[in-house]
Amino acid sequence: MKRLFTNMGWLLGGRGVNAVLSLVYLALAAQVLGPEKFGQFAIIVALGQAITGLANFQTWQFIVRWGANGAGAAEATGFAIALDLMSMVIGAGLACLLVWSAPFWLPLPQDLLWLTLGYCIVSLLSIRTTPIGLLRLRFKYATATAAETAQPIVRATGAIIAWFYMPSVAGFILAFAASEIAVAAALWFAAAREERIDLSALSLKRIPAKHPDAWKFVWSTNMSGSLTIAGKQVMILLVGTFGGAALAGGFRVASQLGMALVSLAQTVSKAILPELVHAKDDAMVMARRMANIALVGGVLAVLVALFAGRWGLEAIAGAEFRVFYWAMVILAIAGAVELVGASLESLLVSAGRAHTAFIVRAVPTILALVLLDTAIEWNGAKGAAFAVLGSSSLAVIGFYVAILNMQEIRITVSEEGDGKPSPNPANLNPANPNPSNDA
Repeated sequence: MKRLFTNMGWLLGGRGVNAVLSLVYLALAAQVLGPEKFGQFAIIVALGQAITGLANFQTWQFIVRWGANGAGAAEATGFAIALDLMSMVIGAGLACLLVWSAPFWLPLPQDLLWLTLGYCIVSLLSIRTTPIGLLRLRFKYATATAAETAQPIVRATGAIIAWFYMPSVAGFILAFAASEIAVAAALWFAAAREERIDLSALSLKRIPAKHPDAWKFVWSTNMSGSLTIAGKQVMILLVGTFGGAALAGGFRVASQLGMALVSLAQTVSKAILPELVHAKDDAMVMARRMANIALVGGVLAVLVALFAGRWGLEAIAGAEFRVFYWAMVILAIAGAVELVGASLESLLVSAGRAHTAFIVRAVPTILALVLLDTAIEWNGAKGAAFAVLGSSSLAVIGFYVAILNMQEIRITVSEEGDGKPSPNPANLNPANPNPSNDA
């Protein structure tokens, strides 16, 4: 627990720097561009991040899982890099298709389409989950945090330059693109200093040959990551499709301020997963403690959004965005729910139940996207925010039920064997990622 909180401290410190600098570029972009053009900016960013998220594999999880010993780190890294290259190729094709079809379903003018495609390609080339995984494998959270600060620093600096010299959608998109390149370069440089990158180990076959469940884990985590993207970036795109650019811009501002806790949830998840993999018998206790702490933090954050959110929206984005106050509060509640569920989802993944976590996340996410048009017609941005809240709530309830089911199965089987319940109900053993097979 001490190492976990130390690692979380470094990650949250980086998030703190990111949050402060994010307010700089958010305020500049929103106030310079206004709701309509800021909405176009938000749609371009969301499209680039959605394509990258959908094509990208969560390779940092593979490195942590299969590179836990020195002999496996090189092969795990080679497998991860091969997957990254595959992601870039798939993502580039997807980007061309979606940008070509954008005029039919997104409120983007023709003169922004080439800019949109360029941003999508830059985002794909800046995939960086593999170097992040190498740093987390060695518990180099301080190094990773220092490297990741390149993104908010370059982004905020670029936004200031755009404000002075190029106050347009293109200017702010160029600032974002530069920040993606900068953070990817910084992370690869930091990872290469900690771990030798052996390109001769690049292979899509070696890891699956040693771990028969490898591809199942790969696709499960990829789809879970894709669902996380769908719950945020695809949601913004569909808000733009159904409600127009101005509504998408307002929803983006409300989401960035209200859903800041989702970023915190992701931070908790990234810090706790390596510890759960190593903890084995203590994993359940560790996850329970983190969930309790998260509950307190979530309640406090919602209270801040409720009492200071209206002022924050006006001060940061301008008076035109004040109408999105209640959407921001609802999204803050959704963020609090995600914060509580972060450790539960990580517990499932570390126990080899990534496919279960995917199914539990998939059903409510798809339901929210299907009902989004109706929700927007019912209550605009607030309706869209309620769709997000419902999705998050159902997912976290599902994680909890899945964990209880795992405990019951493990205890029942153990009692049949020797009359004693297992001290490790989740069977969190990286060497045996399938608890049901062990039972």
